[in-house]
Amino acid sequence: MLSLLGLSGGLALLIILTIRGTNLFIAAPICALLVAISSSMPVFVGDHNFVSLYMQGFSGFIGSWFFMFLLGALFGKFMQDCGAADAVAHWIVGKLGRQNAVIAVILACAILTYGGVSLFVVAFSVYPMAVSLFKDANLPRRFIPAVLAFGSVTFTMTSAGSPEIQNWIPIKFLGTSPFAAWEVSLVVAIFMASFGYWWCKRMIDKAVAQGECFEHQSHDPEIIERKLPKPITGILPLVVVLILSFLLHDSLQQMALIVALGGGVLSLIAINYRYFISIPQAINVGTTGALVAIGNTAAVVGFGSIAKSTEAFQTAVELMTQIPGSPLIGAAIAISVIAGMTGSASGGQAIVLPLIAPHYLDQGVDPEQLHRIAAISSGALDSLPHNGYVVTTIRAICHETHQRAYWAVGALTVVVPLMGLSLAVALFSIF
Repeated sequence: MLSLLGLSGGLALLIILTIRGTNLFIAAPICALLVAISSSMPVFVGDHNFVSLYMQGFSGFIGSWFFMFLLGALFGKFMQDCGAADAVAHWIVGKLGRQNAVIAVILACAILTYGGVSLFVVAFSVYPMAVSLFKDANLPRRFIPAVLAFGSVTFTMTSAGSPEIQNWIPIKFLGTSPFAAWEVSLVVAIFMASFGYWWCKRMIDKAVAQGECFEHQSHDPEIIERKLPKPITGILPLVVVLILSFLLHDSLQQMALIVALGGGVLSLIAINYRYFISIPQAINVGTTGALVAIGNTAAVVGFGSIAKSTEAFQTAVELMTQIPGSPLIGAAIAISVIAGMTGSASGGQAIVLPLIAPHYLDQGVDPEQLHRIAAISSGALDSLPHNGYVVTTIRAICHETHQRAYWAVGALTVVVPLMGLSLAVALFSIF
């Protein structure tokens, strides 16, 4: 009982501290320590003490996914530095018009995300354009984080074929491909995109009707006037990433993403070399961004490593895997809850799949269906306030507060994916 209270209290405290603005590198270990003490886990001594278990989770996640984060960050930063990201974004705006600011930002994020650009870097890259569009349309800027997140971490991040790691982690445990169950994935993605956009517009229109408008801030990014490359030069490297990941996923599996992102980086340099402002500076900024992104995620994964070592966690997983009805429901609940607990879609999958994949495969569950459920479910409750991407986007990129911005983010990145997950389970049950 004490272990359960400590686990619940530690998670609640982590969420509260995050909302109050505490750094994740401080908040996550403190909350993990609370969980460990409530479960009678030794802090410094013994084979399974708090320090060693926390750091195993922290360093293990970095060791497994560092190159994906690094190459994704470099790819995104190079797209920004050479102007390819701006060229693609401006092309979208030119086709849709500035009056369609919201859909323009969503599409820009979606295209870059599905092309393999790191979620964090997509937010950094598209934010200046989002500010400009929201300013011209006189829309409340507190919705910018929600629009950026919706275009990045919902209908693209967990969809079939996506180069994002949330769609690749299940391959290691299920022996599937990134295109697993693509038919159902397509239906779910269309639903999430259309319903989420309707809800987003409804929230913004309601705020505008109540008198909210764009608010200028001193740190708003300056839009530098420069000669941009043609939009096709930004799209071709994205195509390279998708083609390489498709051709190599059978032979290289998880490593195919490293090759694909590396190919995207090299093709971007080859095509747009003369448009770069400073490649060395882009490398420095990109690598720093990768370290911040993976560090924030790993800090929460460390919390999850402590949590999964407790008696309460093991009991919870056993109960969730024994839920009556379709095994996919149990898998969806287990991955959603643990991703929410760890505040990380990728971290949640990395913790849960080794535990539940053998159980469900032994029951005869279709691995492709389980792959898609794992991917979609990981992208729902992971976006609670303590999620590393949410914290970085709201605070570091958009300079907003959780109090002002998070509720729209939660609606679009928690509620909408949960609805999409329910649709996926229903479709797999029918067909």
